[in-house]
Amino acid sequence: MNIKLKKKFLYFNKYKIKCGIGKRGITHQKIEGDNKTPSGEFEFKSIFYRKDRIPIIKSKLKKIVIKNNMGWCDDPSSKFYNKLIKFPFNSSAEKLWIGENIYNIIIIIKHNMNPIIKKKGSAIFLHIAKKNYKPTRGCIAVSKKNIILLISKIDTKTKLKIY
Repeated sequence: MNIKLKKKFLYFNKYKIKCGIGKRGITHQKIEGDNKTPSGEFEFKSIFYRKDRIPIIKSKLKKIVIKNNMGWCDDPSSKFYNKLIKFPFNSSAEKLWIGENIYNIIIIIKHNMNPIIKKKGSAIFLHIAKKNYKPTRGCIAVSKKNIILLISKIDTKTKLKIY
């Protein structure tokens, strides 16, 4: 299955899903901290979720329960750049266990992972949108209902095409 992102909508099968993207749009040249969503063709790696808020997840992707000490390194100078980390952590990292509901379900997009190139972007996720699909810092955000639909359909061979 292929999913296409075009003009703030995800398209797959017969579905058209509204989404939020990076505040500064989509780019062919992703740079850490630019608030842009990277363009290209990507696969999905795994799903992280808050078991205390989302008790059951049905997906063919690997599922990982988010714990309160988990984060994702966004410091290009760290050897853990663009990787899962545990707090306490000495470099900059985004917390995955947060009060807001946006990270109750996170689908990891395989952006800048093999190989990892410093300053080319980290923590590019598909997650739950804020109200009114407020722009992200580079991620893709959809409604809770639609992320649950997506995770039931995607697998490791699914391609995400961002234009």
